[in-house]
Amino acid sequence: MIAVSSQGNGGLDAPIDPRFGRCASFTFVTIQNGNIAGINVVSNASRMAAGGAGIQSAQTVGNNGANVILTGNVGPNAFNALNSLNIEIYTGLAGMTVKEAVSQYLSGSLQPVSDATVGSHFGMGGGRGRGGGRGGGGRGGGGGGGGRSQF
Repeated sequence: MIAVSSQGNGGLDAPIDPRFGRCASFTFVTIQNGNIAGINVVSNASRMAAGGAGIQSAQTVGNNGANVILTGNVGPNAFNALNSLNIEIYTGLAGMTVKEAVSQYLSGSLQPVSDATVGSHFGMGGGRGRGGGRGGGGRGGGGGGGGRSQF
């Protein structure tokens, strides 16, 4: 069975999500006699995890019986988890639909990767959280001498 990291609600026409661990869903594709015989879409419960999304997503892929993952990118923790489950990893497929990627896999034109393709925490988003040190508010009173002590 082939697992594909999918955007939105998944399915054969869904775009591939470039993020493995934080993809919206996984489209599981059953192959018989070299043809697509069925699909099952599973929402990725790990996509909002504070940490460990790649490892949890690898477990989801393994628990659903896949032996191949087609995705955009895979980080080091997810790569190691997938590798330990003997799941072949194919990356660089962002921009394709699930069906296009599966067709390329079935034609033999894809090569599995032998290492992570991005660093840890790829796809977590930068956010606009508090901090950054630019507010100038804070405590401590007014200006100083440019941060240097005269004493």
